[in-house]
Amino acid sequence: MSLHLHEAWVETRSSPVFGVALTLVGYQLGRVAWRRAGRNPLLNPVLIAVVTIALVMWACDIDYDTYFRGGAVIALLLGPATVALAVPMHRELEVLRQAAVPVVAGVLAGSGVAVVVAVVVTRGLGGDVELARSMAPKSTTTPVSIALSQTIGGLPALTAVLTILAGIIGAVIGPALLTALHVRDPRVRGLAVGVASHGIGTSQMLHEGRTQGAFAGLAMALTALATSVWAPLLVPWLT
Repeated sequence: MSLHLHEAWVETRSSPVFGVALTLVGYQLGRVAWRRAGRNPLLNPVLIAVVTIALVMWACDIDYDTYFRGGAVIALLLGPATVALAVPMHRELEVLRQAAVPVVAGVLAGSGVAVVVAVVVTRGLGGDVELARSMAPKSTTTPVSIALSQTIGGLPALTAVLTILAGIIGAVIGPALLTALHVRDPRVRGLAVGVASHGIGTSQMLHEGRTQGAFAGLAMALTALATSVWAPLLVPWLT
């Protein structure tokens, strides 16, 4: 009987359905914890989902390729989810128009500073050139950061991990840090988190309010464009 159960388990965890189910369960656990904690950013659903999935994979000895057979199905939804961010932006279109110049200036400055700080701090703490170049595009969305990493001589796989970490950390710490700094303007809060922590941060801002979410979504899109210019220009010079 145990042999049959073992064979069934091997077949189950190799199925794409397993990866989908594990991802959905992990995220749902995160949502429940987040809601019960009064929507505290420290209990970000994405963070809890990542930890839950990692623990299950470690405990069950499941490699990433096996998990990703189903995880890739979830990844396909990233495109439509990103496009859906246009909805809050459309609803706040007039507010966005009024702040067009400050938004563009803020994104250009913020994305440039993000690249410079990532490289300078990494090198200053003893990291090698390859690590610094992998860190440089971390503040933009994952597909863009991976492509930039390949262009500037980083490690795309490492950049993907660093990008996700930047998003989670920004979503968890960003709102509390802005509050501690007495930043109350919803436009500024959304812009700051959108520049620093892309899609994951933007999802957190959508929970704060429609204006915050709209500015975060716009900042995320513009940061991808700005970083695509800043990284190839600044990284070779800094390293």
